[in-house]
Amino acid sequence: MITINIEKKLKAYHGQQVLRVNRQFAPGSITKVYGPSGSGKTTFLKVISGLTNPERGTIKADGVTWFDSTAKINLSTQKRNIGFVFQQYALFPNMTVRQHLEYATADVAWIKRLLLLGSLDTLETHKPEYLSGGQQQRLAILRALATRPKLLLMDEPFSALDPKTKTGLISELKTILKELGITTIIVSHNPQELSGWVDDELVFE
Repeated sequence: MITINIEKKLKAYHGQQVLRVNRQFAPGSITKVYGPSGSGKTTFLKVISGLTNPERGTIKADGVTWFDSTAKINLSTQKRNIGFVFQQYALFPNMTVRQHLEYATADVAWIKRLLLLGSLDTLETHKPEYLSGGQQQRLAILRALATRPKLLLMDEPFSALDPKTKTGLISELKTILKELGITTIIVSHNPQELSGWVDDELVFE
């Protein structure tokens, strides 16, 4: 169980806003987060991962405190065992597809399965500059899965994929997430996207 109760100031065009979230996420659940631009969706993921800190609140995972503003506890991003799919992919330009996965895991069989999942098995020696936007996006997803994280955070993870590729990837991805029991939080700009795939929704105003 992941329990989040935080307040974080947001910079908004029309003045100061405060992001407030008090929510529990069940183990293995898939939650979609959506809302207008500037409502704090990406900031929320960064707060959970430890890339930015809230002004006050707590974040706990399976009884372990990741963040507590009162007790001054702030576990590093590396110690939170999180997979993060960034909106801009954040790939390493000098690493091949396979090296991206090897950087995260030494499990050869798992790497092979991930390459097949993302349909990148024939491109494993390619560097990001030689991949299409959709292929880069798939690589970012595979890298996030490679460590078998406890929690997977995804920021607009399917935006560069065509409908057919998206449907196939989501189907395979759902199987892996359930198999590994990964709690997943997905930010989407589209309320209809992923309909029927997620267990819960969190709407930001």
